[in-house]
Amino acid sequence: MGANPRIDAKALNSRQLRYYDFAMAAFVAVLLLSNLIGAAKVAALDLPIIGNTVFGAGILFFPLSYVLGDVLTEVYGYARARRVIWTGFAALAFMALMSWVVVALPPADGWGGQAAYEEVFGITGRIVLASISAFWAGELANAFVMAKMKLLTGGRMLWTRTIGSTVVGQGIDSLIFYPVAFLGVWETDLVFTVMATNYLMKVVWEAVLTPLTYQVVGWMKHAEGVEVFDSDTDFSPFRTRV
Repeated sequence: MGANPRIDAKALNSRQLRYYDFAMAAFVAVLLLSNLIGAAKVAALDLPIIGNTVFGAGILFFPLSYVLGDVLTEVYGYARARRVIWTGFAALAFMALMSWVVVALPPADGWGGQAAYEEVFGITGRIVLASISAFWAGELANAFVMAKMKLLTGGRMLWTRTIGSTVVGQGIDSLIFYPVAFLGVWETDLVFTVMATNYLMKVVWEAVLTPLTYQVVGWMKHAEGVEVFDSDTDFSPFRTRV
């Protein structure tokens, strides 16, 4: 990684990026799957030493989504990560709209799957609001911390950025999503138990996956031939231009 030229993020505009589009597509795919099939299910496992652990099933997608999120910021800079986050935001909103439309369509005579379809794909307004707002705020906070810490550390100690950004980003995500989505629906104790458990598990996951993140980041920096720093980046969360 040290052999790559150190450049400002805006200098990427004149380069042809080989893997940025693929990273964006992978990130959005994992995001949609995590919200479609993982967000609302509460699972329980009897873990060694820890014992019975209650957690949200969406955590299964976390390793992929946050490795990708960290890679996007570390390799391509905050502005391009922000663009991916806005793309994911739009994809989530479209998924929610189409889920509502499809569930609301009158079933044909003789088709008996409407109740099951509503159970699986019916999305309440609270879940949509919680999911989209928590994702947007949490991911942007994660990218912001990653980019700022890279400047502060001069690009050294990647592990401090991956773990530190997760502590902040997932803290914001969890504090928004679980209370907005489930207070008054689940028992209050369950809401805060799942929120705290998922948050701690995600931070631990990030620490465990640090070697993998190092490998992916190193390979992609070498493939793109850059070392990006957000020295002159506009960190407004409301822009989509790079």
